Amino acid sequence: MLHFFISCSFLCVISYFVLWIVKRQKPVEEKHLLDNYTPQTKYDVFVSFRGEDIRDGFLSHLIMDFERKKINAFVDVKLERGDEVWSSLVGAIKGSSISLIIFSQDYASSHWCLEELVTILECRDKYGQILIPVFYKVEPTDVRYQSSKSYQNAFAKHQRRYETNKVQIWRDSLKKSTQISGIASSKYP
Repeated sequence: MLHFFISCSFLCVISYFVLWIVKRQKPVEEKHLLDNYTPQTKYDVFVSFRGEDIRDGFLSHLIMDFERKKINAFVDVKLERGDEVWSSLVGAIKGSSISLIIFSQDYASSHWCLEELVTILECRDKYGQILIPVFYKVEPTDVRYQSSKSYQNAFAKHQRRYETNKVQIWRDSLKKSTQISGIASSKYP
């Protein structure tokens, strides 16, 4: 029962923080007048996550809370059958005002998540999009230094499968994203 209340308080903090940011955003029309290069905003939030870790629990509750608060969030379940997955994800990332990255135990084991992270950081640098790192049952230092067993194992596998340069870009992206102030589940008892 205690775990349920901890999860609820953590969800509330995230959704209220995102809602606060969404409300402070300038209207889409005003943003386009200021910068002709900003992609058209389709979503308030793009959620990057490792599905196996959080899809049926934490994420489903967060998405319900977003819907209740009228926050238009993109989650991969919005992909249409027949869509090319990667180009759809990139379009959703570019078309979002905020990217919410939910770092979990096995986030780094997914090359899709790591590629999303690289794209999110590029959009942050290029378009000024807001990035909110969320550390769900992991410590920010575990992500920054890839020091937990699961992150170490994930990168050992990536080293065998992918070019060294690509793996280094992923490592650097994890480090860079943890230098942004975020929300850690361990801070909400």
